[in-house]
Amino acid sequence: MAVRASLAIVSGAVLVAGVGYLGSASYALSFAEEKTGLATRAIANAGGSGVEVRFANRLGITRHPVLSGGETLDEGTRAQVARSVAAIPGVGGVFWADGTLVAESDVPTFTPMHCQEDVEGLLRTRTIRFEEGSAALTAASRALLDEVAEALRPCLGSIIAVTGHTDQSGAEATNLLLSRERAIAVREALVQRGIPRSGLRAEGVGSAEPAEGLAPTDPANRRIDFSVIRTEPLKPTPVDTPGAR
Repeated sequence: MAVRASLAIVSGAVLVAGVGYLGSASYALSFAEEKTGLATRAIANAGGSGVEVRFANRLGITRHPVLSGGETLDEGTRAQVARSVAAIPGVGGVFWADGTLVAESDVPTFTPMHCQEDVEGLLRTRTIRFEEGSAALTAASRALLDEVAEALRPCLGSIIAVTGHTDQSGAEATNLLLSRERAIAVREALVQRGIPRSGLRAEGVGSAEPAEGLAPTDPANRRIDFSVIRTEPLKPTPVDTPGAR
């Protein structure tokens, strides 16, 4: 009799757990279906043609949706799409398919100027350097770019310009090529650190734009400038001290 009673208790517990699981699964599916419908309408209203939303990941249903598609949309529209989805009650952080957190309904919004100041602070006493005569980043610069990427992350959705400069020594054609290669190297390093390539613009201008107050031949003109579009550009920062162009 004791064994039968124990079996009855266990069976009852299993039944209750099973009913609870089914109820939870049913709620999750209902949640995903409801939020998908609301998000789809929000995306359409925001002009997000081609953007799809998914309220699921490898672990199951989630309140943090993933957006995909819309590669041809401009950055302002993509940001508005993400904000519109994040504004839906019950929705948490909104991610693009590349893993970038774009908008979150329950955290403060940071302005581009906030990022501008943070990056400027990082580069005030340290510089991004390259191996002599090449676009290969030094180990110290790779570590510095880890911090730069974190400082830029709250400004995702803005366009971030990465501009390479050289001093006036050497042939200008070579200067242009090297400055562009270095800007691209920095852009790709930021992409590897989670900054979407779609929001980065790499350009090399050679020695055409010396830093304010410096002679065109001053080695401190060998630099990378970062600027978050629609704000004041960051102060120029030297890339190399005397050595490679």
